[in-house]
Amino acid sequence: MFKRFINCFVLASVLFATIIVGLLLHTTSSWSDTRKITSIEVLGTQRIDPETVISYSNLKVGDQSDPDKLDAALKVLFKTGLFADVDFVKVGEKLVINVIENPVINRIAFEGNKRIEAKDLELELQLKPRLVFTRTKVQQDVQRLLTLYRLSGRFATQIVPKIIKLEQNRVNLVFEIDEGPLSKIRNISFIGNKSFSDSELASVIHTKEYAFWRILTSTDTYDPDRLSYDRELLRRFYLNRGYVDFTVLSAVAELTPDQKDFVVTFSIDEGERYKFGKMSLISNLEGVQEKQLSSFLITKEGDWYTAKAVNETIDSISDQLGVLGFAFVKVRPISDHRRKERIVNLNYTISKTRRVFLERIDIEGNLRTLDKVVRREFDIVEGDAFNISKLRRAKRRIRNLGFFAKTNVERVMGKSEESTIIKVQVEEKSTGEISFGVGFSSLDGPLANVGIRERNLLGRGQDLNFNFQGSASRQEFKIGFTEPYFMERRLSAGFDLFQVTTDRQTDSSFDERKAGGSLKLGYVLGRDLSQSLKYQLKKTDIQNVDETASTLIKEQEGTNTVSQISQTTVFDKRDNRYEPKDGYVVSLTNELAGLSGDTQHFRTRIKTAYFVSLFEDKVLAFIAESGHIIGIDQDVKIGERFFLGGQTVRGFSNSGIGPRDGITNDALGGNTYYAGSIELRFPLGLGEELGINGSLFTDVGSLWSLDRDSSDILDSSGARASAGLGVSWATGLGLMRVDFASALLKEDWDETEFVRFSFGTRF
Repeated sequence: MFKRFINCFVLASVLFATIIVGLLLHTTSSWSDTRKITSIEVLGTQRIDPETVISYSNLKVGDQSDPDKLDAALKVLFKTGLFADVDFVKVGEKLVINVIENPVINRIAFEGNKRIEAKDLELELQLKPRLVFTRTKVQQDVQRLLTLYRLSGRFATQIVPKIIKLEQNRVNLVFEIDEGPLSKIRNISFIGNKSFSDSELASVIHTKEYAFWRILTSTDTYDPDRLSYDRELLRRFYLNRGYVDFTVLSAVAELTPDQKDFVVTFSIDEGERYKFGKMSLISNLEGVQEKQLSSFLITKEGDWYTAKAVNETIDSISDQLGVLGFAFVKVRPISDHRRKERIVNLNYTISKTRRVFLERIDIEGNLRTLDKVVRREFDIVEGDAFNISKLRRAKRRIRNLGFFAKTNVERVMGKSEESTIIKVQVEEKSTGEISFGVGFSSLDGPLANVGIRERNLLGRGQDLNFNFQGSASRQEFKIGFTEPYFMERRLSAGFDLFQVTTDRQTDSSFDERKAGGSLKLGYVLGRDLSQSLKYQLKKTDIQNVDETASTLIKEQEGTNTVSQISQTTVFDKRDNRYEPKDGYVVSLTNELAGLSGDTQHFRTRIKTAYFVSLFEDKVLAFIAESGHIIGIDQDVKIGERFFLGGQTVRGFSNSGIGPRDGITNDALGGNTYYAGSIELRFPLGLGEELGINGSLFTDVGSLWSLDRDSSDILDSSGARASAGLGVSWATGLGLMRVDFASALLKEDWDETEFVRFSFGTRF
């Protein structure tokens, strides 16, 4: 019995092995048949031509059907992304390629997106309508969209892609988006700071803690790139205060337990504070001695170390070498840290180089502005010896044009070591303005403004403007045109037409109407020095004089004609004409009336301003002006006199300072005045994007002197003074400003005010 069982088991095993071997031989033969392919058939295609499939596979009739070749063809077809599945079947000597095509995207849509518009989301996608759909690309696009939301501060965003199948193997792709709440910065803390408080360091970095007033900014949302920038801001802050060994050990942002906000922690090592030690210069330039450059060393032995002073010294030396015609100089500060003495010795080494000449000027980014408008701001042309001071001056001039949002001027190596190319890259901004404004002023009451201006007419740099401004007490109409480079020279020419009606009933019991026009011509006298000439013809009408007005005003009633020529000389060393933070400006104006008309006088005015940057974001401004007018064989007309107060000397009402009629209290104006102001301007720490700034100021001034003496005239040259604070908000809808000022020195007859509020809205 046992032997029979053994025999049956052996027989069954042999039969099973025979079947397995047969199957293996049959399967292997179907793939290992290395006979030639006599024909290729493609099945399953809908949009794609079968010949295209064969072409992609790199297979052709007559090839050997070995497994390696078929495997390579399979990989190539999958790599095209056109197919969801590919299969090879050998039927005799014929190769059959079965494919399932990936669908084509018919439409892409987004659902649930409120914070980011669909058009912005579409820009992040690789997939587009009419492209082949693949799951890999869909997942990649989901990650791109998540990254976009995280950059906007939404880390809880969830995105689910859904497919809607259509006929003809087409699909609609829908991204269902749950944007989630905005991830704010709940808390910012610092570890390791001893010399500066958390609040001081928090004011340095760009990332801010969440606060309701930052609704218009994004600085209180988490951004990894911003956090990296904050590390650099902290490093600069400490280096500019002598902490040479300062390092940021880590900057970590962690989600709060509720997964809604972030907590940011900066770990720092301040190190010790250093002073400047010995300063030395080594010049490797032929013909340039160290003594010639020693006066340009801004860093001084014994002063606290600041990286800013080191950089300013490098710039100062480079500027002087630029004047001498040397470009691409390498002024390298080699530092020697003495940790025991806590000093840094500096050796400024100047690398040897050659004199360089300007090869050409390349201008990029000016799609509308003509090349010549930018090129004419340079004092050097192709072939001139390179001068870095002229290059910096040109950069300032281009920036002051006001035509460009960004301006970058740099020099690169030319065809040879003795030549350089200046590359100017600009980003244009809108220079045309059509505005309608309404607002309120504590001085003029409700006001409206309509203006049309093009500061870069036809890309030629010409300025054309029309403006009407009206309020309860003043209506002004003006149209003007200026050609900044008349006859292709640095010579500006233009004209103005104007009409101004002013209600002076409250201050002086009369109305004033001025109408006329002027021709003007301006030119450059030298570096930062310019002069303008102007001829003006105007008629002044003193009308609606109140019966109770001063006798001196009643005598002025009627019309007079003023024909005058004037000159204004300006020396401008400000870093920026519109928002100066450093430098100074001085202007002198002289006016002579009497060429024709019935008014003869000579007027002189001088104005000056000096700006100093303090602690990087604060500006201290010193502003002063003075003027005097004398009549020529006649008394000075009231329409030509000076009036003082309001914005010039805050704390006093408009026309609140100066001679008055002691009986009627009418302001009479004066022939001589001066005014000055010291103002500290600073951000209020509410986010740079908000444009909210504060100021502390003190004003001083006086107005006096009339051609006629009378016991009824109240007049004094005594100084008036005030002090106060102000807040301004530069919004996209206009400018809001409120000033609080108190008169500290005044005469009994002066008119004062404590609050001056203004608000304007632009549409």
